Amino acid sequence: FASRRVRAVILAARIVGGSESDFGAPHALVPWWSFGKTVLAIAAFRLVEQGKLALDEPLEAKPYTLRQLLAHRAGLTDYGRLSEYHAAVARGEPAWPVDELLRRANANRLLSEPGQAWRYSNIGYYFVRREIERASDSALGSALHATVFAPLGIHAFLTRERDDMQRLAFADLGAYDPNWVYHGLIVGTALDAARLLYRVFTSDFLSVQSRAAMLQASPPLDALTGRPFVTPTPGTGLMIDPDGP
Repeated sequence: FASRRVRAVILAARIVGGSESDFGAPHALVPWWSFGKTVLAIAAFRLVEQGKLALDEPLEAKPYTLRQLLAHRAGLTDYGRLSEYHAAVARGEPAWPVDELLRRANANRLLSEPGQAWRYSNIGYYFVRREIERASDSALGSALHATVFAPLGIHAFLTRERDDMQRLAFADLGAYDPNWVYHGLIVGTALDAARLLYRVFTSDFLSVQSRAAMLQASPPLDALTGRPFVTPTPGTGLMIDPDGP
């Protein structure tokens, strides 16, 4: 069991965007960063199955669907392209109000027609967050706890507080404002990241149709620097590596 646990920590470290040396003890808290997008996708599919969200109908007053948002195929831009965003984060500034972020990123201008191209977008997942909150009539932290974490027995939580960053295994994040992650920064252990994936894809928590939809892949990407993927292939709320271990 100990050997399997170590392997799970190493794998989960790669999943959430670090190396195993960053994590210390298996139960150290770490930021899940964009692995949180997988959590949001799981929550969205659960709400679709409950009839509270529609997967293939355009969002209100928008030309794209929830499925396209989840698959990064809505044609939206990404605030990660803004140099002023990276500069503000590096200076330890508080996150911009959402309206300011969307204005700076020119979020209403599509870069491609919905469904035509894969384009990574944190803004797209901020819109997924809004759909989850609307459908569940609750803030995202409560919605994820009720929809995903509690049913799966996962110990993770959404944070909006800088003080929480001082509890994490990453020592250099004490001054970071977690609200810079506009789709929501989830905190948990590396083991719980691995448990979440395992329990979703080896149980009937999601329907066969929902699991198949998450695994529906876009064309492979070019190699990603510093990542363990052999053939990085975007799924719907997932990154898939058909040629990896």
